[in-house]
Amino acid sequence: MPERLPLFPLNTVLFPGLLLPLHVFEDQYRAMVRDVVAAAEGGPPHFGVVAIKIGYEVGDHGGRTIHSFGCVAEINDLTANDEGTFDIVVRGTSRFRLNAVDRAGGYLVGTPKFVPETAGNGMQVAARRARRVFDDYREVVEAVRGIALLEGELPSNDMVLSYVLAATVVLELAQRQQLLETVTVTERLDALTALMLAEIQTISAVASLPATDIARTGWSPN
Repeated sequence: MPERLPLFPLNTVLFPGLLLPLHVFEDQYRAMVRDVVAAAEGGPPHFGVVAIKIGYEVGDHGGRTIHSFGCVAEINDLTANDEGTFDIVVRGTSRFRLNAVDRAGGYLVGTPKFVPETAGNGMQVAARRARRVFDDYREVVEAVRGIALLEGELPSNDMVLSYVLAATVVLELAQRQQLLETVTVTERLDALTALMLAEIQTISAVASLPATDIARTGWSPN
């Protein structure tokens, strides 16, 4: 594992095992991609993805404040475009917590402490419950939104399941960040189950209101 890790702040959370396509066009991150590719030494190029707390992905205030907990992004596919930009697809691997961040260079570089995955007590029971609730959640949310939440079947691996659900369930960025930081797989699955049940209850309650009440609340499924 690297002692120093280039960092790419984004307005999203990358989870282990999941893919994320990125268009890299800012000078600092184009330089970062070139550097990590050059330093790969035969292995897959990688950097760290951290979610932005305050600020923006681009511009003078880009990544002004970042979360200290992120995920290693391994470059699985890279296309170098004629104008110098890159289109890449990364896969999340290991979680990490930042011990320090160096802001002196052209892009952020962190000193990471890698965080191992822990199953936790009752993981299989929690996974079965999460799968059962997700079936109901998917049916309710897809009926409201009119789009598919997830293509195909849920993964059989319980740890991967926890991250697929964390990326699939309709959540705010802060909630996804909290799920990334959750210590055990069991705790993550239990938290997701609670979030899904709460959303089912909310949607069901709104659907049962008279049309005049719905109009007055200004609720939207988007």
